[in-house]
Amino acid sequence: MTNPFLDTSFHIKWSHLKPELVSPAIEEALIEAQKKIDKIAEQEDWGITFESSFLALEKATEDLDMAWTKVNHLDSVCNSKELRKTYNEMLPKVTDFFARIPLNEKLWKALKSYAEKKNENSLNSLQKRFLEETMAEFKEHGADLPADQKERLRILAQELAAVTQKFSENVLDATNAYELVVSDPVKLEGLPERDVEQARQCALRKGYGTEENPQWRFTLQMPSYLPAMKYAQDNGLRKTLWENDSTIGRKEPHSNIDLIGKIFALRQEKAELLGKDHFADFVLTRRMAKSGITAFNFIENLHKRIQPGFERENNQLERFKEKESKTRSEPLEPWELAYWSERMRSQTYDFEEEELRPYFPIEQVISGMFKIAQTIYDIRLKEKQTKFIDPGLNNSPDSSSNENTVEVWHTEVKYYEVLGADEDLLGAFYADWHPRESKRSGAWMNYLMTGGITSEDKREPHLGLICGNLTPSINNQPALLTHYEVQTIFHEFGHLLHHLLGDVEIKSLNGVNVPWDFVELPSQIMENWCWERESLDLFARHYQTGETLPDELFEKMRKARNFQSSRKTMRQLSFGKMDLALHMSTVDLSNVDLEKRVNDILEGYQIPTNTKPPSILGRFTHVFGDSTGYAAGYYSYKWAEVLDADAFTRFKKEGVLNAAVGREFREKILSKGNSAPPGQLFRDFMGRDPDLQAFLDREGLG
Repeated sequence: MTNPFLDTSFHIKWSHLKPELVSPAIEEALIEAQKKIDKIAEQEDWGITFESSFLALEKATEDLDMAWTKVNHLDSVCNSKELRKTYNEMLPKVTDFFARIPLNEKLWKALKSYAEKKNENSLNSLQKRFLEETMAEFKEHGADLPADQKERLRILAQELAAVTQKFSENVLDATNAYELVVSDPVKLEGLPERDVEQARQCALRKGYGTEENPQWRFTLQMPSYLPAMKYAQDNGLRKTLWENDSTIGRKEPHSNIDLIGKIFALRQEKAELLGKDHFADFVLTRRMAKSGITAFNFIENLHKRIQPGFERENNQLERFKEKESKTRSEPLEPWELAYWSERMRSQTYDFEEEELRPYFPIEQVISGMFKIAQTIYDIRLKEKQTKFIDPGLNNSPDSSSNENTVEVWHTEVKYYEVLGADEDLLGAFYADWHPRESKRSGAWMNYLMTGGITSEDKREPHLGLICGNLTPSINNQPALLTHYEVQTIFHEFGHLLHHLLGDVEIKSLNGVNVPWDFVELPSQIMENWCWERESLDLFARHYQTGETLPDELFEKMRKARNFQSSRKTMRQLSFGKMDLALHMSTVDLSNVDLEKRVNDILEGYQIPTNTKPPSILGRFTHVFGDSTGYAAGYYSYKWAEVLDADAFTRFKKEGVLNAAVGREFREKILSKGNSAPPGQLFRDFMGRDPDLQAFLDREGLG
């Protein structure tokens, strides 16, 4: 039998993907991929063609990519000791294999041989783009280095992969290690009834309390932690949770502090080996920003614009607390910020975000989101029946085979097909929305298979997934979401559409394989439909009565949209500046007091508080949970917000659900992947370069 990790079937048999099968599958895939690369490298110069060199390289690692993607995904959603062990055994080998590709002298010689002798007229624009991107990728990753530096670069890749993986594991383990069990109901005052009930059921599942004598369990998972910080009147409860949340990645046995210094040192050495002054310039050379200083200046420019509003909002909150609590005005404690902000917003706008929950049952939100996508992008989405098979059971080879039922990795996972106007299958995706201890935090989109248009002008379907840690259902009610969680679903679905609607023939240029300061445009633009009356009416309906969002509540929500917008923007800018400044440093950071360095970097960016909170460094998986990830690239979120706010002005002007504009966005942005420079794709859609003012206007920043 074929090892299930190497099975290329579109419907994945998740129950067959067992930890003990990882190593043999990846070992086999590595051998086969190397054979294909060797074949390319050993060609005679006279016989090299575009198909036998660049396209052959594109296809050489497909099976390995697919197998390793499955392993990576399971590590994210079904983490276990057994899987973690085999993952960490294979990670150095996989990392080393991919690091060696641009360092392979014979392969590089073969690619250069074709690139130097190519007939420009024999390649179409996409093939030229692929050739240029591949050559740049090889040079960027050391193809022209001398042998000793290539060897050091290879070792650096292995070390970075290992230390960043350990960083991610520590964050997951530290999050799961903490619980706070409350037995005094007085401490729960202020919490919405739904969150109290969720905490009670969480306690029961862990063996705390009884139906007659309940207890309440809180964790550091966001659906548990955030409501407590926003609504619990008990200052001690909030302080306890905050103090423990602040230790994630900072406290043994799950401390990341030493790892962070190592990551910086390894990245800086890598950048210098590759001829760059610092890691930021290495990362950004082929992104929209082009350099660290351009991205840094973007952050600083926005900071200057919002600094007055930021200071004003901080003072307003301090005065509000002084008035409400009848205490003298002073900086708040970190565990008071969310609580007093929520109280201030509630009074200012006569608006409680919890009022919106009944209008956002998750299935209805998803259904309405699909209607919006169907209207503007001319697609149709259809849910398929699923089944979960316990991987611990001894499944027969065909126990999960049923073309009408799709196997999933957990009972809560859903599966959907995406169809084109002619009912052709564009792709499919899994959705896994709620938290588990075996699942990493946050929300994300990823892809399992990249399809698209083939050279025979046929279509291969894409396969993707979206995950989150959203409010679960309780007491047989549907999962009722916050408006922020609704935006999260729309955001990840935007990423997914970018993947599923890709029409680029060369897979590595298709879908979300674009510069990272452009990749957030398709995701963030989708969030805009969470604020428009016309689109909200498609899904914002009371889960019991079917009533649409009342006009009065809608207006309150809209007016409260930009409450403390300067503070929210500044928070993101602070992460972006910290990330860039540290990765632009040429000083060895492994022996530096990073907390002091961060505080110096972020002067004027941080909310003044009585107790100085630790930085996010110890848990910043965006930046430290991957060899590169968002390192020197966290600014991308704000950069892309400028793009999405500007692009959405076309919908605002021509119609929020205007199909003509939507199809143009699909044709000129979503379907194009990296087939052309992102700046060109944006100009193709808007007819000009991005305008910052649209972002400032939308956020109420002037």
